[in-house]
Amino acid sequence: MHVTTSGGPGGQHANRALTKVVATFDVVDSSVLNEADRALLLEKVGTAVRSSSSRFRSQGQNRSAALEHLALKIATALVRQPPRRPSRPTKASKVRRVDEKKARGRVKEQRRRPSDD
Repeated sequence: MHVTTSGGPGGQHANRALTKVVATFDVVDSSVLNEADRALLLEKVGTAVRSSSSRFRSQGQNRSAALEHLALKIATALVRQPPRRPSRPTKASKVRRVDEKKARGRVKEQRRRPSDD
């Protein structure tokens, strides 16, 4: 984690005060991750997860905001989607589909030129 000036408008306070906080989590060298979680994070976010905050005038509030956002990013990346189980259409949906196709065909049939019979 390191701090820097926020930049932007704000006069001398913004130019001199070290209030922007950049939090970094090193995925490769982390001792809290097991191998499965490490592989998942490496696949989704890469070797490092970064979060910065310069919303507030105080470094303490920005530190809290940056760490909270960093934790949210890591937690979101660690969510595993359950595998999709293939399903089949129900009998009712098949019947509905065929009925809609027949109705559409009747509408198109009405548009045709009458035959010479």
